[in-house]
Amino acid sequence: MKKSRIAAIDIGTNSIRCIIAEAGTEGTFKILDDEKATVRLGEKLAMTGVISDEAADRAIAAIQRFRKLAAGMNVEAFEAVATSAVRTASNGKELVATLSKELGHEIKVISGEEEAELTAASALANFDMSGKRYAMVDIGGGSVEIITACGNHVEEFYSLDLGAVVMTDRFLSSDPIAEGELRKLQRHIRGCLKRTFTGKKIVADTLIGSGGTLTAIGCMAMQMLKDNYVSIHGYEVLRSEVVHLQAMLVHRDLKGRRMVPGLNQDRADIIVAGVVVIDELMRFFEANRIVVNERGIREGLLIRAMKRLGFAAGSGTAPTWIDAVTGFARSCHVDEPHATHVADMARSIFNALELPFGLKTSDKKLLEAAAILHDSGYFISYGSHHKHSYHLIRHAELFGFTPRERELIAQIARYHRKSLPKRKHDAFQSLKEKDQVIVARLGGILRLADGLDRRRNGLVQSVSCQFAGTTITIHLTATEDISVEIFGANAKKDLFEKAFGGTVVFATA
Repeated sequence: MKKSRIAAIDIGTNSIRCIIAEAGTEGTFKILDDEKATVRLGEKLAMTGVISDEAADRAIAAIQRFRKLAAGMNVEAFEAVATSAVRTASNGKELVATLSKELGHEIKVISGEEEAELTAASALANFDMSGKRYAMVDIGGGSVEIITACGNHVEEFYSLDLGAVVMTDRFLSSDPIAEGELRKLQRHIRGCLKRTFTGKKIVADTLIGSGGTLTAIGCMAMQMLKDNYVSIHGYEVLRSEVVHLQAMLVHRDLKGRRMVPGLNQDRADIIVAGVVVIDELMRFFEANRIVVNERGIREGLLIRAMKRLGFAAGSGTAPTWIDAVTGFARSCHVDEPHATHVADMARSIFNALELPFGLKTSDKKLLEAAAILHDSGYFISYGSHHKHSYHLIRHAELFGFTPRERELIAQIARYHRKSLPKRKHDAFQSLKEKDQVIVARLGGILRLADGLDRRRNGLVQSVSCQFAGTTITIHLTATEDISVEIFGANAKKDLFEKAFGGTVVFATA
């Protein structure tokens, strides 16, 4: 089946987003463009009941631009929807008819439940929540969609009129926000949640959140914590950090909020209401963290369009992390037998060191991913391929990993050869101290394991470790001469010895 280009357009209360993607033949797609226009269809809608002429004009201009963009990129199929503002405004149908004419394709006005379904489709395609109880949340300008789930099984859909634009217009008029206004907003949200979930006590340790408010919260938290990650997608924000952000934003006026690092100035006037909604949702569900889903409804539209067009979009559930890693490795033409063998030896060494050195089991998959991808930089060139591997991995869409984990995998792979971490290595120095330790230890294991497959033919059959004081003896078994492999490992044991504070010797059976 030939590739097809699809445009997914989401006409929301605060903004209109257009994402253009190229569909593959196995249910995958590649994002080609992602455009946003802040049109504020919901401006004063809660008070007037109509979409203003000014907002309608902004929407028409945006749709006209998106139509030209799609035509220039040879888009063949459209999936366009309008949500809360158009759904509730008395002149919503009239505006949709105009926008449909301008786009040249039908724009469907969808219900809150349909919004929730699209949100769920995106979340399930991006996060592996097997065996966990959680809730998916999408905060728009007009409404909030909530989906409760356990693993890949969706339980209930809810749509509440608690969007950031609507809540701002109804409750927050002073600058900075008055304490009384804030309390009224909080009471309203709590009352709405109690009425919606009457008699139901739902506890979800984790929320998966999408929408502009969530992206803004993630960006602000990342700046606050001085995390240097490429993407906000999959970033985890703790409840304590949400509380801190809310307190900081409430005490600033609009001008001050526009200066907050990580916050888009266009969202400064509605961000307080959005953060208050998130804080109340986390309190209600007793959630300790929220994970940012940067894609949301637009990706749900793409998934739906692919199914409608007959592409094998699969079940809509996320691949395993190993599927994502091996898929990316193959796209970089990695030597799979070598990568797999190095990963196996690295895993054996990790298992032997886990208890004696207090390694975290959760870090094992970071080591395995780095081992499989350590030579991905060959895709660019052999020279400095460890550095190329670093840049390829940190920009890769590795589902199943947070931005922090992707950064650690990239740095672990980067140190599989050549120099050890140094003060002049800005990326390493930007890591928190505990993460520097993880990179040094796991990088040391990978570096050593890579040396043990110097000829890339898997001669070392098994690896085990023995401890005696500060000496770590690594026992190797093989049916052929492995002097070249031992020479290679001796040349690359430096980071391992520095990270674990011991001397490595090799012994063969």
